[in-house]
Amino acid sequence: MLGTTLDAGTGPQRWESWRPTVALCSHEDLLVRRFELLLQPRYETLAAAVGEDVRHVSPETEVRRHHLEFQDPWDFEQVYSALHDFASNYPFDHQKEDYLVHVTTGSHVAQICLFLLTESRRLPGRLIQSSPPKRRERGGPGTYAIIDLDLSKYDLIARRFRKDQREALSFLKSGIETRNKQFNLMIERIESVAISSRAPILLTGPTGAGKSQLARRIYELKKGRQQVEGAFVELNCATLKGEAAMSALFGHVKGAFTGALQDRPGLLRAADKGILFLDEIGDLGLDEQAMLLRALEEKVFLPLGSDREAKSDFQLLAGTHRDLAALVAQGRFREDLLTRINLWSFHLPGLAERPEDVEVNLEYELDLYERRSGDRVTFNREARDRFLRFATSRAATWRGNFRDFNASITRMATLAPGGRISVETVEEEIERLQGSWRVPSEVTGDALLERLIGPKRLSGMDRVERVLMREVVEVCRKSRSISEAGRVLYAATRARKTTVNDADRLRKYFARYGLKWHELGP
Repeated sequence: MLGTTLDAGTGPQRWESWRPTVALCSHEDLLVRRFELLLQPRYETLAAAVGEDVRHVSPETEVRRHHLEFQDPWDFEQVYSALHDFASNYPFDHQKEDYLVHVTTGSHVAQICLFLLTESRRLPGRLIQSSPPKRRERGGPGTYAIIDLDLSKYDLIARRFRKDQREALSFLKSGIETRNKQFNLMIERIESVAISSRAPILLTGPTGAGKSQLARRIYELKKGRQQVEGAFVELNCATLKGEAAMSALFGHVKGAFTGALQDRPGLLRAADKGILFLDEIGDLGLDEQAMLLRALEEKVFLPLGSDREAKSDFQLLAGTHRDLAALVAQGRFREDLLTRINLWSFHLPGLAERPEDVEVNLEYELDLYERRSGDRVTFNREARDRFLRFATSRAATWRGNFRDFNASITRMATLAPGGRISVETVEEEIERLQGSWRVPSEVTGDALLERLIGPKRLSGMDRVERVLMREVVEVCRKSRSISEAGRVLYAATRARKTTVNDADRLRKYFARYGLKWHELGP
């Protein structure tokens, strides 16, 4: 861009001033073959004079003047449109030429527009920025710097980006240096999605796997990046039904139902410009699901008993241990809502599925206990080895996942004499855990199914479905692994297929009922 102030000057004294366009062509180590000088038509006289001076200091440089049609150099829309049109129509030849975009002259708006067009590759070159000479070098060409917007080429910037990402990943993992490869890859993907998207995120996994904690960490990460202004609002949908759920989520007006003595804004409005985390969203009623879908798509909803719509612009995080697709098939979950919230879905594995992370979580829990109680507790070597051997074995089902693990460490730390956990304390804790996880072998039939999936779900099953499930459970309890059980249960179809994954088929069957393999052991 022609610098209408900095490039100006007449008479011999003009050579004593630093004029960016002329100076840029005066550097011995920078040969400019062609200079495309952009200007508003009313500055044609100045542009012609500058062009002559460029040819004087650099006879090899061809100066071409281009008129840009905009009236106000401080109007972003006008300037960007004019520069965009120029870039779109220019015959760039990437194979034969290198391009530099001078961002020293022109209004600040023009400089910003040139940067944006270069960053987006509409102008396929590098930026060049020039600076005036020091006072003792008056009359000289000054200095220049070429800036490549491929930031990966800049070691310091690349290191800073990597450092920021490492800090974000560690934050999402509560500072625990987890070792499970799949879990770490999942956290990396969550970090990428969390900082670049406001779409709903669905967190699945067994109870106690850490969905609530991760949801809050996602919020805190976005809050730290100034991506959300509002609050983090959380609701466990399994705790509310009917009017109570409607009122809690969407609010109500006074007199909407018996006991509604005053207006209630509801959690959706509380989460405006923030994040709403609905844990166990699979337990949300169909009416509430319909209203939630509208709130997600249109940002409006109708409080209970009101004829006036309310507004809320929130990001939804949802958690569940259930198979939502199975609930859709049963008519208990809306397919359109699942489609809306399933854009980003992440499965959090249980602790038993991450044995390599047991040791680092042990250190985390001991540190957590110290912060809570003020007492530092450690294991003696033999006790630590014994607990880790058990905690990473198949015998440790960790049915309650990290809740079980946290409770276990808390009990041992509380009972540790002198702040040292002994082998005796570990053995006592192992016996306690195994007892709490054990399904008595004498429990069979519907009694066993009731214990595994709960009386409410069992009562909703057809008799033929109960018979099928009893057979599956019986085979699993006699098998040494899920693969062995799958081979027995799917023997006929296995023989007809060239590639099979019986274990995966069995896991999907379990997921329909919220079961895990380790819960079926004797």
